[in-house]
Amino acid sequence: MKKITILFCLLVTSLGFAQVTLEDFEGTAPDLAFSNGPGTAAIVADPAAGGTNGNVLEIITGAASAPWQQAELTLQGDFMDLSGATKEVSVDVYSTTAFDMLAKVTGGVNPTSGAGVADSATDASHSGTGWETLTFDFTNPKDGLGAATGVYENIYFFNLWDSAASGGVGGWVCGTADCSPVFTSYVDNVSALAAAPPATCTDGIENGDETGVDCGGTNCAPCAVPPTTAAPTPPNRPAADVISFFSDAYTDITVDTFDTPWCPNTTTDVVVDGNATKLMTGAVCEGVDWQSSRTVDASSFTHFHIDIYTDEVDMVGKVFNSKFSQWGGGAGEVSALTLDLNTGTVPAIVSGSWLSIDVEIATAFGGDLTRDDIVQFIITTNLNNVWYDNLYLHKNTVLSTDEFETADFKVFPNPTKDNWNITSNTVINSVAVYDILGKQVSSLSPNSNDVEISTANIRSGIYFAKIESDNGSKTVKLIKE
Repeated sequence: MKKITILFCLLVTSLGFAQVTLEDFEGTAPDLAFSNGPGTAAIVADPAAGGTNGNVLEIITGAASAPWQQAELTLQGDFMDLSGATKEVSVDVYSTTAFDMLAKVTGGVNPTSGAGVADSATDASHSGTGWETLTFDFTNPKDGLGAATGVYENIYFFNLWDSAASGGVGGWVCGTADCSPVFTSYVDNVSALAAAPPATCTDGIENGDETGVDCGGTNCAPCAVPPTTAAPTPPNRPAADVISFFSDAYTDITVDTFDTPWCPNTTTDVVVDGNATKLMTGAVCEGVDWQSSRTVDASSFTHFHIDIYTDEVDMVGKVFNSKFSQWGGGAGEVSALTLDLNTGTVPAIVSGSWLSIDVEIATAFGGDLTRDDIVQFIITTNLNNVWYDNLYLHKNTVLSTDEFETADFKVFPNPTKDNWNITSNTVINSVAVYDILGKQVSSLSPNSNDVEISTANIRSGIYFAKIESDNGSKTVKLIKE
């Protein structure tokens, strides 16, 4: 019996140490809120004689017509880990009147997949003897919710709950004429198994050990280190010999999106050394789609070009593959032209400098080379950050200097509080102004060497103007003060 007693004590001790106090209301105050009624949630001194608990959370529910009034606590350190077999949260609660308390955990994250998980609620009864430790067991859920399944940042407390209602499963019975409109309880020492807060890589804040907004640190992707120089300027090619999807050097076709929803990567417009550039983040895939145009017959085009840049430090095992999706006049892909940068037929990926990929389609691409109706361009990569520019097809023809006058555009004043003026040594056919989210805010067709862009209906911020002429196009950064 002595050995059994010792083992039992060790087991109890180990379980006791497994739970840790996640909030005791001493030191920095946590985030508190009160919802669904006129009550309050505030940090006050221990109401018991002697006040040995220091600071505690006072919860006052104040309306008989709203039994679902809730005090909301957001943990400021570790989360409650209720993902395993043990799903208990221990809370010290003070009351001089017997009552039932419902506790609800929310803000859940599954530690395996990172996906949000459902809320869970359960109850415990207080006998009204002052400070008592209540154990909320979330394997026994109430209020129609399921058992807890993940780690949770928030716990809500409800004073006006009846554990015996609805056949013993608990319910919202308060709100009748005989229900007290005011009830006060006190909470301290919220304890549970602890889990480190999940990564905060998508909340738009530099927090945790991140070294930038949603990047760096132990959990998030490395912060982008952009190139300091623009991609190489493409050669002067006849307009009829180029199909450009994105380049300041040529007139682009109409592209629906460079950030397709069916691939998880994100592509944004950035400016590098005064040159419009695409930044693709996320080491999976991205798509460029021009279904609304549906005009790309590349049968007679012999070469493919793209300039790419990555700041990846460790290049071992890194890939950057792409394909053109051929639809053949139908409603979906029937074949594809594929390009693998690891086949040896194209330059190897490098880090920290622009790589110009200019290859012959017949020798560098695999798959079915039919290309009379290409509709999409898809990139697959395990590089976290890729900048790219000058995405086009061509016939490997170049104009001489005498045959081509490079378009030159000047914008002034920039920044401006009034209007922008653009002048050029060639006729400007069109100017389209976009905000940083890619939304068009202005469009002009001046057919002149000079154009004025009104900012009367444009708010302060950063914009991009796509200027097109017969001798070339360019995207410039505009600033409205």
